[in-house]
Amino acid sequence: MSELITLVVDGRHGHASVDIDPAAGCRVAQITVDGHPLLVDPGARDPQSVMWGAYPMAPWAGRIRHGQFRLFGVDRELELNTEDGDGNDPNRRHALHGTVFDRAWTVETATATTVTASCPLAAPERSTPSLRHFGWTFGGTAHQTLELLDGQLCCHLSIEVDHEDHAPFLGEVGWHPWFRTPDALSFHPDAMYERDEVGLPTGRLVEPAPAPWDDCFVNTAPVTLHYGEPDLGLTLTLSSDCDHWVIYSTPDDAICCEPQSGPPDAFNIRPRLVTHTHPLRRTMNIAW
Repeated sequence: MSELITLVVDGRHGHASVDIDPAAGCRVAQITVDGHPLLVDPGARDPQSVMWGAYPMAPWAGRIRHGQFRLFGVDRELELNTEDGDGNDPNRRHALHGTVFDRAWTVETATATTVTASCPLAAPERSTPSLRHFGWTFGGTAHQTLELLDGQLCCHLSIEVDHEDHAPFLGEVGWHPWFRTPDALSFHPDAMYERDEVGLPTGRLVEPAPAPWDDCFVNTAPVTLHYGEPDLGLTLTLSSDCDHWVIYSTPDDAICCEPQSGPPDAFNIRPRLVTHTHPLRRTMNIAW
């Protein structure tokens, strides 16, 4: 990890510290409450890996199928950065988690309890100029504010068109927290997205299936993680104004509870336009 920014609060909800790594996607590297770490550490992983901490996703969340979508009659192609399965099936290569989760963000303000940072959505160094509509060519900027209060971490994420003369673009945002496996999970979604043969949403909603999950749900209720004995251990309550949540509960040592403004492959199944007058803003709160 690079140099961290640490937020600290002592209050009636205990001693809490939050480590933030601006160089690794402005991700929350760790949340520690009364000496108990809540997130998966990077360990021996690449600091820019998708497998640890809690990072923002923008300008899309999850996978965009084959990195392809269409906007204003033009076919667009994003950089492919994940291969599901054994890596030999071209139908399982996708564009994953946006453009800012593994890049350095610029810290604009930092206090003992708050960090505000930004990152341009375009990554010219990762694009292929010879392909006219390859990569994120729309511009735009992501902004994130992380504020530690007594008993909760408040996260605010937005994407916006930089100037009124700049073109609008499709957009979604979300967060990808890797929590250590809880002893119990309280989660009561309204519906679940049907998945196809490669695991991506078809756009059709179905009755939620029982766990374990690697699925996207329509959900507006808080999600609760319980650690230790009931009424004696630590309880985390996750809430958001996002109406979609991806729950990944198959690993033995972790669970991902990801609030998102839209489903995976949203550019193809329910596109949302971000304009200069209509930026996209969402929040996530982690309370204990």
